[in-house]
Amino acid sequence: MKYYVADVGNQQDPNDMSFGGGAGTPHKSQVTVDFVDRYQRKQNSFTTLKEVAKEVKGIPGAQIDVTKPAEGPPTGAAVEVQIKGEDFEVLDAISTDMQKKIRNVEGLVKLKDNYEKGKPEITVRIDREKAALFGLNTQEIANLIRTAINGTEASQYRVGKDEYDITVRFDKNYRNNFSDILDLTVFYEGEHYPLANFASVEFSSGLTRVNHVDRDRVVTITGDAFGRSSAEVLRDVKSALEGYKMPAGYSFAFAGQDEQEQESMAFLETAFMIALFLIFFVLVSQFNSVILPLVIMASVILSFFGVFFGLLVTFYPFGIIMTGIGIISLAGVVVNNAIVLIDYIQKLRERGLEKSEAIIEAGKTRLRPVILTAITTILGLVPLTIGLNIDFIGMLKLDFHNVIEWGAESSQWWANMGVAVIFGLMFATALTLVIVPTMYHILTGFSEWASEKFNRIKGTAAVEIETSH
Repeated sequence: MKYYVADVGNQQDPNDMSFGGGAGTPHKSQVTVDFVDRYQRKQNSFTTLKEVAKEVKGIPGAQIDVTKPAEGPPTGAAVEVQIKGEDFEVLDAISTDMQKKIRNVEGLVKLKDNYEKGKPEITVRIDREKAALFGLNTQEIANLIRTAINGTEASQYRVGKDEYDITVRFDKNYRNNFSDILDLTVFYEGEHYPLANFASVEFSSGLTRVNHVDRDRVVTITGDAFGRSSAEVLRDVKSALEGYKMPAGYSFAFAGQDEQEQESMAFLETAFMIALFLIFFVLVSQFNSVILPLVIMASVILSFFGVFFGLLVTFYPFGIIMTGIGIISLAGVVVNNAIVLIDYIQKLRERGLEKSEAIIEAGKTRLRPVILTAITTILGLVPLTIGLNIDFIGMLKLDFHNVIEWGAESSQWWANMGVAVIFGLMFATALTLVIVPTMYHILTGFSEWASEKFNRIKGTAAVEIETSH
């Protein structure tokens, strides 16, 4: 630890990066720990979080959450279920039942909902007709009760430059019992009228707040992921709630990170299609052909096999954002090798080589640059993917303690993209040297056969027309 701060009776929202603290919460406290720099620590901070959570787990009467401060833009909870309906009691019952079904999902922590039952309160019901018979209105009666219980500022007392409020209210002995309220009398035009003559006292419990989404009453269940990816935890939660029967007029939907990921996926799909279109457009304009761009674009499809295989063998989940960015970047990288190969085949054929000889010669000549290009790109992404970090500053200070770090914390964010690009490029490079020449031979052969047949038909028609003349 470098520093720690303990706030008792106050809790700052971990997603709120502003200063000044939040509202007072007497039943909540918070301890904020600032770690020393990574090269001075023996282990990853995520491992430390798990150990701290294990140490403070199971303290009776306390709910303890161990979290990492939020970074970047605010995001929703890993699991967020919105239950919509009219009656909050029914919504609360549904929320309780759902939480029982998903509570044992592995990696799901801090499961709770935002339904807050109101604290017990005393309601004074005033009979307006009876009060009117005495010439009283509800404002006067309310002011009386407010003065008796909470007090009213009557004046100020000044000592030098300091001012003190003078508050008038009943003595503590006369505001300890709810029956004391009915003993109040309202003074009006020289008469004291007992409050009990035109008011009654009831015990009730009101809602602390009413949450709405799209003008529908909502109770939201939230939970975070710990030890597993958010996608895996959410998948298991959806499986547990699949087929859940809701009462008539009530429904539930997933929101939070799931909703944001759906929006991100829609955006990335559009971006990917635009990228493919732009690449295809450039290739068509340069090769003046449709067949050759189709052959080159096949390498993009081949890279997908590498992406999924890489995620499978490394046990990384398919992250919508980072893996999606990796796939989009692959679309612009893997076509380079195919372009180099196809372009050289075309040049060899222009020099007079037969198609099969041109393909073999181009494969032999371009093998080295294609492989070297892929290897250099892959090696450049390896440190980012595995979290390899070298402390050059420490080396300059002759401090060789933890100079080389494995599993840097930044790799937790970039690893998905690195794995997608590395394995996608590996597969695309290996298959490009085999599949792309084969597709070139087949498709160009079909194109040449179709063109030759068309020209033959065209020539035959011309001869027939000339003979008829």
